[in-house]
Amino acid sequence: MEKEIIFTIPSLYRDDFRIRGYRFGSGKKALCIVGSMRGNEYQQIYTCSQLIKRLKELEAGNKLAKDREILVIPSLNPCAMNIEKRFWPTDNTDINRMFPGYGLGETTQRIAAGVFKTISAYENGIQFSSFYMPGRFCPHVRIMKTGYENVEKARQFGLPYIVLKIPKPYDTATLNYNWQIWETDAFSLYGTATDRIEEDSAAELVESVLRFMAANKMIEDKTGDCPESRVFTDRELLSLRPKKSGIYRSLVQARDRVHKGQLLAVILDACEGNVLEELRAPEDGVVFFEHDKPMVYGATAVIKLLLS
Repeated sequence: MEKEIIFTIPSLYRDDFRIRGYRFGSGKKALCIVGSMRGNEYQQIYTCSQLIKRLKELEAGNKLAKDREILVIPSLNPCAMNIEKRFWPTDNTDINRMFPGYGLGETTQRIAAGVFKTISAYENGIQFSSFYMPGRFCPHVRIMKTGYENVEKARQFGLPYIVLKIPKPYDTATLNYNWQIWETDAFSLYGTATDRIEEDSAAELVESVLRFMAANKMIEDKTGDCPESRVFTDRELLSLRPKKSGIYRSLVQARDRVHKGQLLAVILDACEGNVLEELRAPEDGVVFFEHDKPMVYGATAVIKLLLS
């Protein structure tokens, strides 16, 4: 393994801003893995750390392919993580809305451009992602539906679901979208957490990446059978939205199977404690996403169901 600086922004008064990468092997640029882009993505950087740990073990056992290069970048936004702020500290911009970047632009545009210059050369790209709303997902692979998406490769992760994301205008500035446009097979992996560490979820994603690497002959390691994945578009998810704002009390979790009419959550009056609203399942299905903050605004999607 080699540690290297992928990108640097010089500073007049403080230490330079640096993005570090961990490179394994040499030869064909086979796979790049990107961790956290936002300051609250602790689970994403932790998952990268566990993957690096496993790759070091495989390297020590001579189980990495001799002619493949793998690059892992745990974080693109360490400054925001240091002060527990989700976006870039000085102007509140999102690095994952700046790709492919602009070398003469604002700071986050320059970060995106500097990093993308390196990572766009890889055949495969994996991003450990988080959702724009706080909550827990069923673990899944998400791909932008650009016309360049590779669903068959996505099956090699062995995660239970593959979501084809129909791009909206703002999605065209994300890493996943631009990776595909620059001819990288790109995949976003979602686990069950973002701003806290969940060991089981991190281990599940690490195993899925190793399964993918084994299928593409980057490592020599037995990862078990590859389970079948269900493929669907994000528009097939049914969102449940309360009409009232208040304290949110969920009665289900992501991955739970629910039946028609089942009580899934209640909205409570924040001052008096009485029930303002009940949310029930309109059909049988699986809880694919579940809001996990104590308060909720009206018309917010708190549960997304994948119907049976």
